[in-house]
Amino acid sequence: MTTEAQAALPAGQIRQYHADGFTTVRRMLTDKEVDELTAEAARVFGREDLKDSDNIRCRWSNHFETGECRFDCFDPVIDLSPVCARIACHPRILDAVAALYGEPAFLFKDKLIFKPPGAKGYDLHQDYISWRSFPRSFVTVIVAIDASSAANGATEVFPGYHTRGCLTPEDGQYHQLPTDAVDAAAGCSTAPSPARRTDRGNARRHHQAELRPLVLIATHRHP
Repeated sequence: MTTEAQAALPAGQIRQYHADGFTTVRRMLTDKEVDELTAEAARVFGREDLKDSDNIRCRWSNHFETGECRFDCFDPVIDLSPVCARIACHPRILDAVAALYGEPAFLFKDKLIFKPPGAKGYDLHQDYISWRSFPRSFVTVIVAIDASSAANGATEVFPGYHTRGCLTPEDGQYHQLPTDAVDAAAGCSTAPSPARRTDRGNARRHHQAELRPLVLIATHRHP
């Protein structure tokens, strides 16, 4: 591991991450990088030529009141966006994840989630969808382009549940967890997490790089 990776996160935060299954890293990106990513997210959202139900990179979410189908996500996105590609493999992000791993980190997959106003959100789930041949060292990294709150669909995480492993059948399929699967309010890939619905007039954009546990990157302008 490089000296830069070792210095990327303080030892106490690394211990907290392994205990809770998630951590938040602040001021990871510069103002310029935040501005570039914000503008790029708007540009990519405007790619109407790609938004089609037959395009497997597109994901959709129904409006929680009207049931209207709303465009929600490009998955993947880095081949559409040099800026997203640069952020997904940003040395400071990779060094932070390497500090958690204790070894180099590499990008596995990526997506840009827009979560427009009224989007239903995501049910309680674990990011880790297991095949027998899958490694168990994935880390989900979320770069919050917009400030997140209960009003615009913040991701919720549950400390310590990553130690319980996969809570659903390991069959390579997505499984929603019942609400009683957790009893206290982590985001390791095996820590359950829902995302609240987005209220009227609010939106939340996240660039998610799945090196997959959970690392939340709060951008420079966020408190």
